[in-house]
Amino acid sequence: MIAAVFLLADTCGLAASAPAVHLDRKGKSWATKTLHKMSIEEKVGQMIMVWAKVQFLNADSPDYLQLRDEMAKYHVGGFGVTVPTEGPLLIKSEPLEAAELTNRLQNDSKYPLIFAADFERGLSMRLNGGTAFPAAMAFGAAGDANLAKQFGQITGQEARAIGIHWNWFPVADVNSNPANPIIDTRSFGEDPELVSKMVDAYIEGAHSAGMLTTVKHFPGHGDTDTDSHLALARVTGNMERLNAVELVPFRSAIKAGVDSVMVGHLLVPAIEPDPNRPASVSAKVITELLKGQMGFHGLVVTDALDMAGLTKVFPGSEHDIAAAASVAAVQAGNDMVIIPGDLDGAATGLLNAIKHGEISEKRIDESVLKILQVKASLGLNRKRFVDLAAVKDDVAKPENQALAQRAAEQGVTLVSDDAHIVPLASTPKSSATVAVVFSDRGQGSDGARAFVVELRKRTPDAKVFFIDAVNVGFVESEVLAAVTKADHVIALAEAVPNPRRTTQGRAGGSADLDSKPLRLLTDIVAVARDKTVVAAFGNPYTGGSVPGIGTYVCTFSNTQGSAAGLVSALFGETPIHGRLPVTIPGLAKRGAGIDREASTVQHFGTN
Repeated sequence: MIAAVFLLADTCGLAASAPAVHLDRKGKSWATKTLHKMSIEEKVGQMIMVWAKVQFLNADSPDYLQLRDEMAKYHVGGFGVTVPTEGPLLIKSEPLEAAELTNRLQNDSKYPLIFAADFERGLSMRLNGGTAFPAAMAFGAAGDANLAKQFGQITGQEARAIGIHWNWFPVADVNSNPANPIIDTRSFGEDPELVSKMVDAYIEGAHSAGMLTTVKHFPGHGDTDTDSHLALARVTGNMERLNAVELVPFRSAIKAGVDSVMVGHLLVPAIEPDPNRPASVSAKVITELLKGQMGFHGLVVTDALDMAGLTKVFPGSEHDIAAAASVAAVQAGNDMVIIPGDLDGAATGLLNAIKHGEISEKRIDESVLKILQVKASLGLNRKRFVDLAAVKDDVAKPENQALAQRAAEQGVTLVSDDAHIVPLASTPKSSATVAVVFSDRGQGSDGARAFVVELRKRTPDAKVFFIDAVNVGFVESEVLAAVTKADHVIALAEAVPNPRRTTQGRAGGSADLDSKPLRLLTDIVAVARDKTVVAAFGNPYTGGSVPGIGTYVCTFSNTQGSAAGLVSALFGETPIHGRLPVTIPGLAKRGAGIDREASTVQHFGTN
């Protein structure tokens, strides 16, 4: 009862919007005093972050008791907030459930907790109901830094409203490799200056709303062809190349005041020649380059320690790997180890390393003081709870959703239109329009299904086929017959970067269509080129694998907002002014894009 009263009392008068990130004199004093009170076990716990999965949890349920045990036994200083999964699918909860869980964990923790999340597209990345932004590359295509700033501000406001303080975003990787299976549209583009401009703007907006930011994946995951969730990715550029491309956005972000840098599980021979020492556990990368040469003094954190890009480097059981990886990470200069595969392994490994003199307590104190100061900069030393009653007012405001929709619309890019078939005309004519939706998700994602709904608002009788690697052989002939007869064809190619996704035998991961659907897409273009719009619903590079495309449009994202933006652009209801933020080999160079103004009267074949 006492705890409940405390919880309610501490929310009274909480501002609807958190103050900007700022460490004041009282915060510094609190951090120093708190550090001196801590046992060595508590200090080590502050340096470890594990998952908390948002769902309804009874106070005595095994899942919640595990979270309490992790705080009581291992003194964890914070949690990464995510949701349960079923294979590649996220089982999303609601913002109010997240807020209730963060409050309850804060109430059960001796010290204030810090909560982080991968909100790369806003809260909708992990939760239902939050403002749903498109992927970063759509912002790169729009080219408007103010949009990126508002993106950061809105995400910060909504995250703080549910008790999450720290976003593992923005992605500062320069996606210069079209074969990159895991960064792709998560990057703002291939131009270091554009990426820097967007990253800096996002940081400014997030800070104004009281949210911490992270640039990742240092020293740059953009020019790789391997998913580091699956294996070690390799960055082959020399130092001249790294300084001219990969490191540019990170340097800019440091000047912009980014709070943390996440180090990737990457082999970077130009910096660290040891083939068994990824950047995330390399003192040459972290202590010498990032801290020494680049002058970064904020939090340095690992990418998730349970990723195969790191775990394959260390031998032994999961417990042994977590212990060895955590020790190596701290020795290299990391302040926090994120998502170890085994919590006990990480904690006991670090404690044993301190006991045996492999890591000094002074070194631990340096990191823990940083962590406590970061918590104080968020005001957690004064107020650690959020007002549950305010969530309904602070999350997914109509004006925020409108801004996200505008970003999706401004990102739509018409790369080519040889036959001048955009904009299309609305028509109820039977068989006039055939849409072929390529996806690896059966009936497509929420975004792909939203595309069909939006399309049928304009062409109610449009014939729609959903194609994946399983059914393609059964419906291929029917699809080709339909597109041959149709007046117009829209081929929607949904492909986005997903961790550990492999296609076409690529063990290193893939962000493209499977080979059989890609072959059918090629056949559609071959038989119906001048009446076909190929829409890259996510990965813009897909078109480079399809010869002969006449009309090609990119959304760089597969959200429902991107679907609505695509359809409204195709039918001339909204203007098209996007520019390619990447080069598509064999198709178009960075900067390409055809302008189309909105038209009040739409006809097939008009400009």
